[in-house]
Amino acid sequence: MSVATEQVFAAITDEPIDEAAVRSAVEADESGAVVLFAGVVRNHDSGHSVLSLDYQAHPDAERVLAECCSAIADETGLRVAAAHRVGHLEVGDVALFAAASAAHRTEAFDACERLVERIKATVPIWKRQHGADGTSEWVGL
Repeated sequence: MSVATEQVFAAITDEPIDEAAVRSAVEADESGAVVLFAGVVRNHDSGHSVLSLDYQAHPDAERVLAECCSAIADETGLRVAAAHRVGHLEVGDVALFAAASAAHRTEAFDACERLVERIKATVPIWKRQHGADGTSEWVGL
């Protein structure tokens, strides 16, 4: 499922993120800069080895993700897009892909950073880390 308007694209998926779709949602003839962010599952956290993650989303998560994108688009007047993956992810998989475009790079970088920070702070998605030592724990609850 996804939400799309002229300035906003937001999606939560249990499939690998279609990075080209996220990027194309922000590209426009007036844009001289397109900033892309890929949040990738890493192999460590707080000194512990991580093998994989399981992401779970609240039923309202996609609506909240779309609200985050809309708020940044409204605040900046720019095109923004984001997709978050849920389910089981391995090290190297993309969990969050965000994009912003603007006439100039400074505005695009700023909008993309603001978007990612807002998503991380407000979208109800939780992750369970699976460690190399056989343990698992919920993170960021």
